[in-house]
Amino acid sequence: MSVTLRSEVDRETVLRIMQGYRDTSLLRTGLDLGVFDALADGPARPGQLADRLEVNERGIRILLNALVALGLLRREDEAFALAPGTDGLLVSGRPGYLGHLKDVLAGDHEWDTLKVLAEAVRRGGCVVGENAETPNFEYWEDFANHATAATGPTARLVTDVLAARLTELSEVDILDVACGHGLYGYTIAERLAHVRIHSLDWPNVLPITERRAKEMGVHDRASFISGDMFEVPLGGPYDVALVTNVLHHFSAAKATELLTRVHDVIRHDGQLVTVGFTIGDEPPEQEPVPHLFSVLMLAWTTGGQVHTEQEYERILRDSGFAPPREYRLPGVPMRVLVSDKA
Repeated sequence: MSVTLRSEVDRETVLRIMQGYRDTSLLRTGLDLGVFDALADGPARPGQLADRLEVNERGIRILLNALVALGLLRREDEAFALAPGTDGLLVSGRPGYLGHLKDVLAGDHEWDTLKVLAEAVRRGGCVVGENAETPNFEYWEDFANHATAATGPTARLVTDVLAARLTELSEVDILDVACGHGLYGYTIAERLAHVRIHSLDWPNVLPITERRAKEMGVHDRASFISGDMFEVPLGGPYDVALVTNVLHHFSAAKATELLTRVHDVIRHDGQLVTVGFTIGDEPPEQEPVPHLFSVLMLAWTTGGQVHTEQEYERILRDSGFAPPREYRLPGVPMRVLVSDKA
């Protein structure tokens, strides 16, 4: 495979990376204070925004100019307005709103963890007390509440892939492991009226999951399993098990342990669906997302990392599943793997 080399690293590139946290902080602050919502109806002067948002006029003026510097706002004489495109992405209530993802992609949990990344590298794993493997970790509530915008397209892809087979069955039971927001299972149930979803997660997350089941109109076909996915009885048998955005939190051995538990509660002709990042043959500069995400797993878990495609095949084989069929969407780094019970 030919590799396209990057141009030479220059001074500006290094300085930009060093200061990237400032850009994130400015965006978070603008969202937290409601700046973009306040400008949704038209331009305003700093004094007007200070009154509207109940903040200091000097402080808001400095913030507004900085947001102009980032390209998120524009200045019209003494007034400030949304930049083209900002309205659809950063004003709450708009269909393409991304602001709620700040608590997932730029929340304090990740920030605090990455502050000690150097020590995690020295030790080869997590060094913070609260982390992705902590029971009832508060971050998973933020994830369940806010990560749906990034999940929707992949959830619909999973539904498309499974629909033909599931339509042939008179009744369908699906186990959704570490379900979080529940969107993967409930999207299937929303389309197929004979599907029942059994959602498993920590007790602090399941109230959010249940609320989503009600919002999507499938609560009457939803049940809930509370506890540790490595220990709680899983019930069953199931026609399908969903294990989405989970396996990268664990070593290959721990992932195999989990999928072996899941294997034992799937019917003989059932299927496993896994969703997550994988690392292929491409060098990191050509497919950077999984490698950058793996850094968070290093800092946030005991042995987690993004697994290679070959590792996924071994994990699935050792858990009792056939080689997976891969599905993906253009521009989406997540892979959908569907495996038959061997």
